[in-house]
Amino acid sequence: MSKKLLLLWFVLIFILIHGPRVDALTKTREEYEKSGQVVWESNTNEKLVAITFDDGPHEVFTPQLLDLLKKYDAKATFFVTGKNALLYPEIIKRQNEEGHEIGNHTFHHYTDNHMNASQFSMELDQTNDAIEKIIGKKPTLYRPVQGVYNDTIIHTAHKKGLDVIMWSWDQDSLDWQNPRASKIVKHIKKGLSPGDIIILHDWNYSTVSETVKAMEPILKFLKENDYKCVTVSELMYRTSKPLPDLLDPLPASP
Repeated sequence: MSKKLLLLWFVLIFILIHGPRVDALTKTREEYEKSGQVVWESNTNEKLVAITFDDGPHEVFTPQLLDLLKKYDAKATFFVTGKNALLYPEIIKRQNEEGHEIGNHTFHHYTDNHMNASQFSMELDQTNDAIEKIIGKKPTLYRPVQGVYNDTIIHTAHKKGLDVIMWSWDQDSLDWQNPRASKIVKHIKKGLSPGDIIILHDWNYSTVSETVKAMEPILKFLKENDYKCVTVSELMYRTSKPLPDLLDPLPASP
């Protein structure tokens, strides 16, 4: 290796290690929400909700969730990690074929502000590439790991064509802590409103999923109360109404 190439190599390593970190300026939720930079929920009276799942896919629990969603004709958005997508590509294909949405949740699930900007950008790219390799298209949504966001994280995601999606503050049942299914169900029922984005998890490093147990009662409750479960992108489209009703290809729910 020539001296010039060796020097270039050391410069690149230095930038990766010591480059600008992702722990940049953070504005308030109100500032990000007003500017449309981050989405927590949609403002609507139409009975629409978006159920989302983080951290998957899981080889056992995700197919069980898909079975239940299919049973109740419900669509969901799965924020997957790139490494898990590559481990279980058939599950990703099934999610896509059954009309669910797939979002970017980084490749390794590192907390975003523990990386520098270059590493974070690479995490998004690797995940986009992994998903595109499996289903032929890149995701358009990104959910920050552990809900950590700031200007650098948001701007980096936007540069890659990714909308930043959080969740309704009263729709986090903390299912990643594996509480009893009844507690998950109760929490979601109690805070439910039209336009909510509900956060759940495919798995939480446990051999038993209380989330899977909770899903049927949740879906049954939503159906009995005339709620329609849609993807995050459909929720955003249906509630922003960029087209007049007459031209809208997605008629409103009854």
